[in-house]
Amino acid sequence: MTALLALLVAAPLHAAEALPALHAQRDGVTASGISSGGYMAVQLHVAHSARVAGVGVIAGGPYYCAQGSLFTALYNCMQPGTWTPVTAPALLKSETDALAAARAIDSTANLARSRAWLFTGSADRTVYPAVVQALRDFYAGYEAQVVLVADKPAGHGMVTERSGSACDVSEPPFIVHCQYDAAGVLLAFVLGTVQPPAAKENGRLLRFDQTRYAGGDARGIAMDDAGFVYVPQRCATERCRIHVAFHGCRQGAAEIGERFVREAGYNRWADTNGLIVLYPQVVKRYSPFVFNPRGCWDWWGYTSATYHTKSGSQIRAVKAMLDRLAE
Repeated sequence: MTALLALLVAAPLHAAEALPALHAQRDGVTASGISSGGYMAVQLHVAHSARVAGVGVIAGGPYYCAQGSLFTALYNCMQPGTWTPVTAPALLKSETDALAAARAIDSTANLARSRAWLFTGSADRTVYPAVVQALRDFYAGYEAQVVLVADKPAGHGMVTERSGSACDVSEPPFIVHCQYDAAGVLLAFVLGTVQPPAAKENGRLLRFDQTRYAGGDARGIAMDDAGFVYVPQRCATERCRIHVAFHGCRQGAAEIGERFVREAGYNRWADTNGLIVLYPQVVKRYSPFVFNPRGCWDWWGYTSATYHTKSGSQIRAVKAMLDRLAE
């Protein structure tokens, strides 16, 4: 343990270290995300519901909403209209049940024991409220404990108490200050009970090598070569839970540096609640085989047709990171 403490204190931030084995709790993982990161959080939750107990989603929609189609993603699942309605939650539930029966994802029975905290900003013109409402209905179909917050004048972005742009703005870095601590509120809901956040961060933000968790070729699945993990001091000696925080499109470190991992609002809560925060990263790709021009998580199928299941390459990479933290 002394050697591990020394590593956390001494490791330079800008060197891509090995992801540390922290003997974290394997189960009771939670996840959250904004926009494409919200869709990704839902995919991780549904695919691994035996292990992921709760999810927080800002401006994201139901599982497998895009049906493997970019057109459906852009219209039905972001800005639905008369001719392109949001994909029906009842249809998505039947397809999810079929995936579980085929063991492509965990049993959907687990979802009844899970919690889902959802948010849509009244000034968000990028992802319409109907999309988030469909996600609420999807989880309600499994009798999950779900809450939807829809009364804040937020634009399209990570909603914080005091960091980022004006509340109703929808532009990079897609972090908006609305005098509302979304990270804290969602953590309180998905974890059940929480201690107040630390006055100041006292943990360590590590930059780690993602390639070993992505089959040796992170860029091949539009993931960055490096990701981030925030480790509270207490988690070097205690068995802590893990929360996975997914950034949105054009919000990875390659686009906005360390702003999301430092300003999204999770780290001070992590310090007082024994929570390791994993911040995996994706990047823009213009390859004809992996076309991801806005640096989004794969929620419509740019990596493969099974992107939303356990065999999806990005889901496998994040799962491998969770396994490593639990070693």
